[in-house]
Amino acid sequence: MNSTQDTEPEGTSKAPGNARTLALTVCSAAIGGTFQYGYNISIINAPTSYIQAFINDTYMQRWGTSLDISQVTILWTLIVSAFSLGGLVGALLAGPLAVHFGRKNSLLLNNSFLFVGAVLVLTCRVAKSFEMIILARFLVGMNSGVSMNIQPMYFGESAPKHLRGAVAFSSAVFTAFGIFLGQVVGLTELLGTEPLWPYLLASNALPGLIQLLTLPWFPESPRYLLIDRGDREACVRALGRLRGGEAPVLEMEEMLQEQQQQQSTALNSGNAASAKTPWSLFKDRDLRSQLRTVMAASTAMMLCGNDSIYFYASYIFLEAGIPPEKVQYVTIGTGASELTASILSNLLIERVGRRYLLVGGYSLMSCWSVVFTVALNLQSHGVAGMPYLSMACVFAYILSFGLGPAGVTGILPAEIFDQAARPAAYMVAGSFMWISLFLVGMLFPFIVNSLGDFCFLPFLAVCLVSAMFLGLTLPETKGKTLAEITAEFDRKNEVKQKRPGRQVDEPITDHYQLDTACSFTNLAQDLGQNHKSRD
Repeated sequence: MNSTQDTEPEGTSKAPGNARTLALTVCSAAIGGTFQYGYNISIINAPTSYIQAFINDTYMQRWGTSLDISQVTILWTLIVSAFSLGGLVGALLAGPLAVHFGRKNSLLLNNSFLFVGAVLVLTCRVAKSFEMIILARFLVGMNSGVSMNIQPMYFGESAPKHLRGAVAFSSAVFTAFGIFLGQVVGLTELLGTEPLWPYLLASNALPGLIQLLTLPWFPESPRYLLIDRGDREACVRALGRLRGGEAPVLEMEEMLQEQQQQQSTALNSGNAASAKTPWSLFKDRDLRSQLRTVMAASTAMMLCGNDSIYFYASYIFLEAGIPPEKVQYVTIGTGASELTASILSNLLIERVGRRYLLVGGYSLMSCWSVVFTVALNLQSHGVAGMPYLSMACVFAYILSFGLGPAGVTGILPAEIFDQAARPAAYMVAGSFMWISLFLVGMLFPFIVNSLGDFCFLPFLAVCLVSAMFLGLTLPETKGKTLAEITAEFDRKNEVKQKRPGRQVDEPITDHYQLDTACSFTNLAQDLGQNHKSRD
């Protein structure tokens, strides 16, 4: 026996473990998960003119007359909006899927929507049906809606606390990587041409296939196995694999305590222990503060204008003197900016904390909204140098979004809700996110027509209100147990009553590396360690 075992709690000596399994699990889940969201909102931009021409040509062959520009625009808007509507349906499906099939199996089943959509876009020209593109985008949206909810849940439940935020934040890293790669694949030198646009839209099937072949080899969420299925042995095996050794004793104790608290709460209420529904979540007074915070953060993430600023990017780049044929290459820089910011935030999240990144991101976006609005107005009056300032604002706005709101928002439901409430919380958060994305997509053209150069003032208001509201209501969750976070919410929102069945006054003290600041990008440093044979 090693002498360290006399001074360290049992199971903690192997807590760092070999992080290879955790790192590969993250990559396998994300490449077919949130990566798809970023990739699919990106690849639709390049073939816009080709798809609009296909719509017009198809209508002409059917009815012998062509559509006017406004009619083509309406059908194109329907194709774009189908993605958001599918995402809303997917978000509502995510909770029941996660409860009944588990986190990992739900991600695997989710690929079926993707493959059917790929078949539809590949055969739409043969069938001479633009309606098949609408249905395909709806199914792809369903895929994204499910993965945007279940993947952060899976990551948050599988990672140790000292890596919980960074691992969950990797969802945002893969989303940004999807946006960037979609912009690259959509170049005219690759798939962004008239003959190849169906293959561009169907290329999302390849990441789904990679996930389908790799994810079955990795473990299910330990918390799901223990608390939802009651399979302690499977939980111990999964936790041991994810930690690269034996399951840490204190981590198991924490999960067992959460299981007991959930059962105690169920007994006090006279109901069997089961996952909450969104309606029961809204009726639970003890969780209203957490629910308001998640709803506000999810809505602000889509109403803050980050997606809309991409709309202005091409115009601004042209005004800055960039040749039209080169704009597509400069636009890739916007995706690279969000990817860079998300990686940087991934490195910072366990050092700076969630609250500061979220509030700081919205505060910076508020500042850039003001500068951007001034630059657009001066640019319309012909002031020299303003197109370059506007271009800088585009990149700064995207960087600020990627630094905090892009990733921290998805982590919150996993950290501030217990196992029973978590799927329903993600359903609510996802629904608000997709409804907001749909509203922005539908209303932004009218906002531009009505406000002109002042079109970003509504987004300024959203960012300011979000920064103030989240700063006042959201406690820091870095390195804390659920009991500690719940107690923080109670203190911050002046909740006086003691919660039945929840021991919030005696949180478990976590001794396994909670004081170590780590990130997902550091996981590779553990590779190659702990290859000694186990007796």
